[in-house]
Order: sequence, then structure tokens, then C-alpha cells
Amino acid sequence: MKVIVFGATGMVGQGVLRECLRDPDVTQVLTVGRSATGQPHPKLRELVHKDFLDFSAIENDMTGYDACFFCLGVTSLGLDEERYRHLTYDITLAAARPLARLNPGMTFVYVTGAGADRTEQGRVMWARVKGKTENDLLKLPFKAAYMFRPGAIQPLYGVRSKTAWVQAIYVATAPLLTFLHRVAPKYVTTSEKVGRAMLAVAKRGYPKPILEMDDINKAGA
Repeated sequence: MKVIVFGATGMVGQGVLRECLRDPDVTQVLTVGRSATGQPHPKLRELVHKDFLDFSAIENDMTGYDACFFCLGVTSLGLDEERYRHLTYDITLAAARPLARLNPGMTFVYVTGAGADRTEQGRVMWARVKGKTENDLLKLPFKAAYMFRPGAIQPLYGVRSKTAWVQAIYVATAPLLTFLHRVAPKYVTTSEKVGRAMLAVAKRGYPKPILEMDDINKAGA
């Protein structure tokens, strides 16, 4: 299986990339991002691309893949709806549309968020934007598309957030997250399980297109 990972330098993307490189069924991994991860690995090819609204220059590089794990995302804190929509909806669909055209047999997995609003009518701005992103991704002609809605994620094996204050929160709450993952798996997952779950649905599918936390943990077990 050949896979593409968007956002491999982020916290979720780091975990997904680790599991892809460890999985013997994955023969090739292409990362697409504004910066490279710098990880040396024989299965890994890194593509640095600056314009995330136009992928026409690298379409040949994005052809012939079986799965895409789209892990790009930003917090809505401090952003108005127009800016958040641009960084969430516009960039995601700008990548997904050519991927669907170039790879009709592809499975597309998108990291969204717990509480995304697929009615697109709710009062919470980020949830409306995420919900619309989910809705429009599911309309594209992929072989299959899955929306991952994680809540709290415990980073493992050196996975770190690039945002300093987010990383500080994860460090401070690490013991609590470990405990909650054991006793309340519907609310907490790990970076390892998210990566394994993405690979599992890419290989074998899943009964529904929206995976909540419990689904992610089951698929990644």
C-alpha cells in the first residue's frame, strides 16, 4: 500500500507517520507539507510544497496512491470565521479534489474533531466549518472517505505538538491522560492508536464514515 500524509510534522501527523513507516503493508510513504520532517527512512519521500491552495505543479507526484491521511489542522482560538475556514475548509478541499481525480481507488482519511456540526447551522463556529468540510469531503468520488473525530490524544513515542502552549498542556496532563485512556477510552486515545486506526480503515474499511473516539480506539486496537 502506498500512502500520502499531509501534516506529518504536526502532533497527529507524527503519530500517523510513525505507524505508516512501521507497517510492513505500507511500501511507500509520501509526506506533503510546508517543511520536511527530516526523518531518514527507505520508504519515505518528502515533498515540500508552499502553496496549499494549488497543487497543480505536483499532481504527477500525488498520483498512484492507495490512501491519504490528512492531518493538517489549526486551533480556532484567535481566528475569525473567514480565516479559520480558509485554513480548515479551503486548504483541505484544495488537496482532496485533485487527489480524488488522480486516484479514484484512494481511501481518504480526514482528522476533524469531536463535536463537528454536519448540519452547518450550529452556533459554534469551528464546529460548523469542520462539519461542512466533512460533508464536502464525503461527496468526492473517492473509493472511500472516513472522518476521524478524536478528542483528547495522548502523544506517545516522542510525538510533540509544534505549538508550545499545547505541548505544555500535554506534558502537564500526561499522567491524567494515561489514567483516562485506561478507564474511559471513549474520551481519550493515543497518537499510536490514531495512526493504527487510519491504516486499519484504509486496508479493511469501517462500517460507517464518521469515526468517533470509541470507533477510533476499536479500529486502532
